[in-house]
Amino acid sequence: MIGRGRFALTALAFGYAFLYLPIGVVILYSFNESRLVTVWGGFSLKWWGALFANEAMLSAAWLSLRIAVVSATAAALIGLAAGYVLARAPTFPGRTLFGSLVIGPMVMPEVVMGISMLLLFVGSDRLLGGPERGFLTIAIAHTTFSIAFVAIVVQARLADFDRSLEEAAMDLGATPWVTFLTVTLPLIAPAVGSGWLLAFTLSLDDLILTQFVAGAQSQTLPMRVYSSVRLGVDPQINVLATIIVALAASLLAVSGWLTRRKA
Repeated sequence: MIGRGRFALTALAFGYAFLYLPIGVVILYSFNESRLVTVWGGFSLKWWGALFANEAMLSAAWLSLRIAVVSATAAALIGLAAGYVLARAPTFPGRTLFGSLVIGPMVMPEVVMGISMLLLFVGSDRLLGGPERGFLTIAIAHTTFSIAFVAIVVQARLADFDRSLEEAAMDLGATPWVTFLTVTLPLIAPAVGSGWLLAFTLSLDDLILTQFVAGAQSQTLPMRVYSSVRLGVDPQINVLATIIVALAASLLAVSGWLTRRKA
């Protein structure tokens, strides 16, 4: 038993080191004095200052944040409706097709989604005078991709929901819509918030889908980082990665706190 316990701890330590040691190295080298990302030249904050003076990188980050907020909000609203229907309407004509369409973006390769959306936006622009590729098309693509994640979170929350609370509200004269707004929605709000944070993180991180639907003048943060590292890793990328890790960790902490609140 002792041998098995040591083996399990060793395997666990190796797994965590494999996953998080590279991230720790990136964070450490964001405070490196040397321009060479593999040579430690002493502690320094100069690359942090250089990043915050990089207008192109800051502009891309601001665009990514705006797209993430818009797409996450739209995905939360649509995903809430989809998850509610999947949880509360177990049988209706076309339910299997509807559920497959909602979950489809989770299992569909992003390359396929990117090509299909590119053809959609190009065709709509030529035939109907649709929007040019840019902020709006990226937000629509990210919303389509994120709806599935929000719907699954909401559906899972409604699966163990105590419906006697809704029945009590309707027995007291509340309409179904009032019951939803005053009873159901406040109780599932932590799940909706968790879905919003998940959609926000996915939008902020996406590269493949964005490359298909972005215009020439719309370069998001992942696109800017990818184009930068193709010419060699700049120390500013380490700083940017550190900030993103801190932001993602904060969002995960908030999501976990919101999820625990439902208890």
